[in-house]
Amino acid sequence: MRGEQSLEQFERGGLEVLDADLASFTERLIQENHTLKRSLTDPRLFSGIGNAYSDEILHRAKLSPIKHTRRLSEEEIQRLFDATRAVLVEWTERLGARVERRFPREGDRVREEMAVHGKFGKPCLVCGTPVQRIRYADNETNYCPRCQTDGKLLADRALSRLLKQDWPKSIDELTWS
Repeated sequence: MRGEQSLEQFERGGLEVLDADLASFTERLIQENHTLKRSLTDPRLFSGIGNAYSDEILHRAKLSPIKHTRRLSEEEIQRLFDATRAVLVEWTERLGARVERRFPREGDRVREEMAVHGKFGKPCLVCGTPVQRIRYADNETNYCPRCQTDGKLLADRALSRLLKQDWPKSIDELTWS
């Protein structure tokens, strides 16, 4: 029909995780060997997982955002699958209830209920360790070094290059003023 636009033109082909089983999730996940963060936020691989939700998913799954997809064990893939589904269902329900009360506004992307996203320097809701971040381009990745990286601090490209050998390697080396 002329004049009607189809949403199909915007479809990227990403897997709808809530409609998927573990086997199809795994196949899509290891299709390319990227970091978990990159894979989860790639709309050609997974539909509907943006920057904020990927941080929350990885925290819930207790996985490093920079771990490569083809290096995951079966148990880690299962945890990731379960966490992805749980976070998406949880936030769909929360946001649905919120929309019923009021229309979303600018600034609603960072939500106080989130465990790590947008929480740089604030205590992790699980262990109390200050949430860390990696900045890149216009994005950032937020993570808990105790829950997700065994205490290891992940290098922020710009800052770690500037500090070189002074860049702390673990959360225990980091001093907070």
